[in-house]
Order: sequence, then structure tokens, then C-alpha cells
Amino acid sequence: MVHTSGLQGRLPGCGCHGTPVGCKPFRGTQLHYHKTPASNRVDVQIHCATSVSNVSNVKLPATHKEASQRALDQLRASSSIVNRYAMEKKSSIIAIGLTIHNTPVEIREKLAIPEAEWPRAIEELCAFPHIEEAAVLSTCNRMELYVVAVSWHRGVREIEEWMSHSSGLSLAELRPHMFLLRDRDATGHLLKVAGGLDSLVMGEGQILAQVKQVYKVGQNSTGFGRHLNGLFKQAITAGKRVRAETSISSGAVSVSSAAAELAQLKLPSRSFSDAKVCIIGAGKMSRLLVKHLASKGCTDVMVLNRSRPRAEALVEEFPEVSFDIRLMDQLMPSIQQSDIIFAASGSEAILLRAADIASMPAASEAVGGMRRFFDISVPRNVASDVNTLETSAHVYNVDDLKEVVSANKEARQQAAQEAEVLLKDEQLAFEAWRDSLATVPTIKALRGKAESIRSSELEKAFGKLGDGLTKKQMRAVEDLSRNIVNKLLHGPMTALRCDGNDAAAVGETLANMEALERMFELSRLEIAASAALRK
Repeated sequence: MVHTSGLQGRLPGCGCHGTPVGCKPFRGTQLHYHKTPASNRVDVQIHCATSVSNVSNVKLPATHKEASQRALDQLRASSSIVNRYAMEKKSSIIAIGLTIHNTPVEIREKLAIPEAEWPRAIEELCAFPHIEEAAVLSTCNRMELYVVAVSWHRGVREIEEWMSHSSGLSLAELRPHMFLLRDRDATGHLLKVAGGLDSLVMGEGQILAQVKQVYKVGQNSTGFGRHLNGLFKQAITAGKRVRAETSISSGAVSVSSAAAELAQLKLPSRSFSDAKVCIIGAGKMSRLLVKHLASKGCTDVMVLNRSRPRAEALVEEFPEVSFDIRLMDQLMPSIQQSDIIFAASGSEAILLRAADIASMPAASEAVGGMRRFFDISVPRNVASDVNTLETSAHVYNVDDLKEVVSANKEARQQAAQEAEVLLKDEQLAFEAWRDSLATVPTIKALRGKAESIRSSELEKAFGKLGDGLTKKQMRAVEDLSRNIVNKLLHGPMTALRCDGNDAAAVGETLANMEALERMFELSRLEIAASAALRK
């Protein structure tokens, strides 16, 4: 899964539950898993290979290399523990996925999940026995899964299995491109994503809106639990702070504006006044396209969409632009009349292929006779075979935008360093909050043990007193026993509660928790049972 210095780590699950390449993709499939008690030990072996085809072509960002290597080292070290599963003190937060930095669009589009299917993906992931919570962040530049797993290595295996099933790709095809992050590295990654530091266009604002949408969708999904709810809330706060307190978003460009700029660079005259422009789709990315095209002097735009109302909303928003609104049944004639075509629709199928375009007349001489397609949809809307029509057509996809944004990234490095400081503060706040949750099972176990002793001793007392007590007297004795227990527990319970936003207070509370567990002999088994009952 992770390649650094020629090392390939084979993660848990290799060879287990093998997934054929011909598996049906996510859309239309339904995976059914049944949770069973995880009592049997599963041994995991780490296999290393020194040569993998095409590995040298994959370039991971330095931060991903280091963090992913740490995760792999942790996994390798865990193989020496007699019973790793029983030794894990708390659930792990796992981030795993593919991004534009290290995965071509041909693979990303196979894993892309429409927003309407995010709840279903969460449900399928949480059906695995070792996955408690899940979230999906799927955009044109990335497909990332955030998971809370009761077992780190088994959770990774189950996520991999799901990714292979949903994409129809084998693990051998996926692993060279995937990143894997655990706990602190995983949470830090999401904060950077929300802050725009991991975007193709550093500082762009669209990714924060997409993170907010993950949180919004998660509110209606049972698998989007307390830990991920807290993590995404913190990520949204971090994203807002980065943009408000640094200059990283000053003059920032989005994928849509980068596509408009690339189109302008490819025109012989560098002017849209010579070109007939068409946009396929009328969603958010299309709206941003119109905005940036207008700023570059483009005053005439043809828009194709499945329905008219959404497209006509653009007419009201951009009165300075002359629109020609058409429906999708006019796709081919419209493409034939256009020189520059932007594909930004939500279609999951290819809309245009080389065979559709080959018979069309050449584009106007003003644009060099070349019909240019800029496909910023994932999955793609324009087939790559269009580039076989070398003299009459060419298609650019989101991966080609790197040419435009490289200068933007260099200009924002100083702001990025300032943002890193803010993100560390936000990460500490989240970790303090998460650590504060660790006391909940101990509180439950302590109260449960006290109640068990109280009821047992009360029953013995009633047995010695015989039948001479009235109901009122028995109730008074029981109330007395409850009040004594509650007053004795008040001090320890107060010591186990704290403000999750105060890291120092959380540290003191965790020390109290460990002391109470020793004093009252609260075994890990009791705490685990309390946690299970709480769910």
C-alpha cells in the first residue's frame, strides 16, 4: 500500500477474502456483513517486496510518505505481540484513500462515490465486525475514508476489502496508490484537507464546503458516530480559522478557475472572444466556471443540462453573460458548434468518445481548428480516446491542471507555514476532547461495581432482618444504601469529569482514571463490558 524507498508493505488481509478484479462496482451492489464476537486470534504477517511494476511512477507527498511509513512500522511491530487485539486500549481512527497527488484519474473515478450514496457506503462499512464509525469524502481530487475501528489491523483489512468490492479493482491495483494514516496522523490529515493545505490549488475554498457536506450528511447516518462527529466539527473550525487568520485564500483559485485559465492558455490568441464556449452541466462547478470565464472576458456561453431551471438560474446570476440554454438531448449538435467544451456534469457515464467527435467538422480557424475539451468531472465525462484525434481534438482532465497551479503553490508556502501552527492547536483541542471520552467506560464500570456491591449487601441485610420490616422501612434502608454509595462516589466521579477543551485538565483526569482503575480493581474486561452496554 505504501511505497517509500522501494519498500512495499503488504497490509493485513493480503490473501484473505480475495476480491476478483471482475467484482461489480459500488453502484448497484449491496454488500451484507454480519457482526460476530471477535474472540479468535488472527495472526498477521508482513511481506515486503523490493520491486513492483510502475511503483517508481507514483510520487507521494513527503508528509504522506512519513506518516504512512509510521503506520506501516506500527503494524509490523504489532506482529510480535501475543494477542494484539486484546492489547488495544481504545479504538483507532484510520484515514485511507486516494488523492490527485498520487493517483491518476482513471483509478480515482472507479472509487468516486456520489453524495447521494455516502449514507449507503457508511452503512456497508459499519456492517464489518471491527468498524464502529465511518465517513466518506469523495471529490474530483480525492476519495478518502475516515473510520473508527476497534482493531487497527483488522479494520484496515476490512476497509481494503470494501474498497476492492466497490471499485472492481484488485488490491494489487489499488495499493500502489493508497495512503494509510492512523490516529494523530489521520486527524492531522483531515485538518490539513479542510484548511486547503492538501489541495491541488492550495487554499481553495471548495474543499471546506465539501468537508461541511460530509458532516451534514453524517447527521442522518447512524455510522457517523461521536468520534467522527467531533473530528469533522474540529476540521470545519480549523478550516475557518486558517482562512480567517492567514492569507492562504487570498486570490486563491479553484479547480474551475484553474480549468478556465488552462483553456485560455491553450487558445492561440489567449482570448475567449475568438472561441465558442460550451459548458456541460449547471451545478456548483459550472457556476464557478461561468464566474471565472466572465472575469476573463468570455461573454457568450452555451450551457447544456438535463433540466432548464438550474441552467436558467445562471442567467439570473450572471446578467453580463449571454447564455444559450439547451437540454442534453442536443448534446452532439451543440458540441459540433463549439470550440471549447467544459465537462462538469454529475453523470457517472462517459458522454463523449472519439467516435462521436471524429465525424464532426473541424473547430473554427480562430482556435487553430482544434476542438478542446476540459473535463473536470470525476468520474470523467469525456473519454481519453479523444486524444487519438490528434489534429482535430484534445481532452484535458483534472490531472492536467497541475500546470496552472504550480506557481500558486509556491506563492502560498509562507501562509501554509502559518496555517500549520493553527492546525496544531486545533488538533490538540480534538485530542483533548477525545481523551476525555476515555473516562466514560471507567465511570460506568465504577458505578456498576458499586451498585453490584450495594445490592448484594442490601439483600444479605434484608435476609438477616427477616420479614419483620414494613415496606416503608425496607424502602428507607434501600434509600440509605443508595445515598451512602452516591456520596462516596461523588469525589471519584468528579475527578473523572473535565472540560475536553483543556488539555492540562484532561491529562490530570486520565491520571485519576488510571489510579481509580487500580484502586477499585476495575479490570479492562469490566470497562469493555460497560462500553458495550453503553452502545
